[in-house]
Amino acid sequence: MNASEILRATVDADGRLLSADGPIARLQAQAGGVVGGLLAVPQLAALARLAGRMNIPLSRPVIAAGPVSDIDMWVRAQPRGPKVELSVVEWRERPPRVSLEDKAARDADLIAAGQGWLWQIDPQLRLVIADAEQSAVSDLPKPGSRLTAWFAMAADAEGDMPILRAFAERRSFAGQQARGADGREYALSGLPMFEVNGRLSGYRGKALPLIVEAPSEPNRGEALPLFGRRLDRALRQPLGRIIANADTISNQLEGPLRQDYAAYAADIATAGRHLMELVDDLADLQAIDRPDFEVSVEDVDVADLARRASGLLAVKAADRSIHLEAPGGEALLEAQGEFRRALQVLVNLIGNAIRYSPEGSVVRIGVEQVDRVARVTVTDQGQGIAEEDRERIFDKFERLGRDEAGGSGLGLYISRRLARAMGGDVIVESEPGKGAKFVLSLPLK
Repeated sequence: MNASEILRATVDADGRLLSADGPIARLQAQAGGVVGGLLAVPQLAALARLAGRMNIPLSRPVIAAGPVSDIDMWVRAQPRGPKVELSVVEWRERPPRVSLEDKAARDADLIAAGQGWLWQIDPQLRLVIADAEQSAVSDLPKPGSRLTAWFAMAADAEGDMPILRAFAERRSFAGQQARGADGREYALSGLPMFEVNGRLSGYRGKALPLIVEAPSEPNRGEALPLFGRRLDRALRQPLGRIIANADTISNQLEGPLRQDYAAYAADIATAGRHLMELVDDLADLQAIDRPDFEVSVEDVDVADLARRASGLLAVKAADRSIHLEAPGGEALLEAQGEFRRALQVLVNLIGNAIRYSPEGSVVRIGVEQVDRVARVTVTDQGQGIAEEDRERIFDKFERLGRDEAGGSGLGLYISRRLARAMGGDVIVESEPGKGAKFVLSLPLK
């Protein structure tokens, strides 16, 4: 693009990119969108929404991340009736502040990816989410605490901090060096999030450990976890795009569509979610089968966990007209375990109960104290389980020949391993034709 050239684009009231000059159209494609679809470049979309809502022309600098370079733009947004015209009066491409050409650095990031953790913060740097993807990271900061209270940020070679510069410019960042409260060195990267009115709502990103110890004499057994992490990372992004695009088609967000085509797209989205669940299960399997697998120990309210798990699956239950009976708000039973892992177990147990229960039935979730053990029971009205199969269902990939309801056959194996790692267990009480009752037990506080 010449310095004097002006690039133009038009956005409608629903945020769809109606037309765009070449460079903007390419940027839209790189962000996963198309001309005619929703504007997928967050910074441009936010500016267009704000100008349209306020019905006044706006001008401001915008920085977008391309696949191999950062793009500095000066953008004018001019409302024209129900549409907004965008004019880019300056377009300057420059290398990203953190080079992506260093193969060794890319490989190190890939290796570290399985050991990192995801975070999300609000505009005041308070954590909304802190979620470890692998068990190697423990003692994460609690939601509500400040990101800067857990991380000591380091300045870069220019004496600046990428995370603060990104906040000021409302752009993505990478390569923020920091020392965590666990004593490890991390590299932080993040993407901005925006509200519908264009206001910055926070950042989401990942913390990657910088030091990765490689085995001195790698063999097949030692290489497998790295292979698993690469496979996990390679599958998630394309599966996510498949699901998102299939949902867009099936919900006819881009316009009317023949009903059979919409149904095909819904089937694709369902299959994609099944594959994503399988990827999640395989990632968990890799973690819990390691000899050094551990969970953190903290005080948890199992009644609260039961209510949360039920809330997460309420829509799934409603789709099959199944009623979930969860503990009331006054119920309280404190135990010891890891909050995230215990919630994961309960989501799996309740999800299985919904999957294998007849439509219109009831799944009851209760809590009770038995001796020095806290128990959460999940009782369904399904077909039940024969006595000879009650232990088999906890084996890897065991589904008792069921093919109609999806599932990987790993959920119960993972759930029992997690429960036992927390000092508890998962058992089943059932008779054929009389439903099943799964019980998660954890030691009392």
